[in-house]
Amino acid sequence: MSTHQSWAYTDKVKDHFVNPRNVLREDDYEEDGKGIVGNIQCGDEMLVVIQVDKEAGIIKDCKWRTYGCASAIASTSALSEIVIGMHLDDAFKVGPKQIASALGQLPDNKIHCSVLGDKALRAAINDYYERSGQPEKVIREQSRIVCTCMNVTDLEIEDAVLEGARTLIELQEQTKMSTVCGKCKDEAETLLKVYIKKHFQ
Repeated sequence: MSTHQSWAYTDKVKDHFVNPRNVLREDDYEEDGKGIVGNIQCGDEMLVVIQVDKEAGIIKDCKWRTYGCASAIASTSALSEIVIGMHLDDAFKVGPKQIASALGQLPDNKIHCSVLGDKALRAAINDYYERSGQPEKVIREQSRIVCTCMNVTDLEIEDAVLEGARTLIELQEQTKMSTVCGKCKDEAETLLKVYIKKHFQ
């Protein structure tokens, strides 16, 4: 596949970018949960807010604002359509593959944009649980240090894969892991395969 082809956007991506759905336009929107991920200073930032049918535990509305590229905007737009009407438990499990599928696929170089969207959604759901007095339902992503020399976690390795790392050398370039004592090399290569399979196969 050529570089041009690997970056090509589908018609669905273009449509969601040009005609985004469920964009948050009101400043006085009464959300039940709110999640923000990313950083404008470093790249994409996404805000997701939800309204919940408290009796049924279903997302009755999902709005968002995104600062980022076409893939980031299209991904958040598609995500909002996917989760409206969905039970909170199911919405919490929505991931990049489901979002990319709804868009007719994203370029590998842009899969990380869909990850920010689902992270913001999970943060909004956790925020709803906190606000509604259900802290026992809050689920936090737990990270584990793989490279003790450079303090690199498994979640950072996964993020590196989503950003394009496919080999140990590319992973080292992004995270600096396994560049000191090298004891984590085997586990790093194993995790690379796990995350590539999880997100791209």
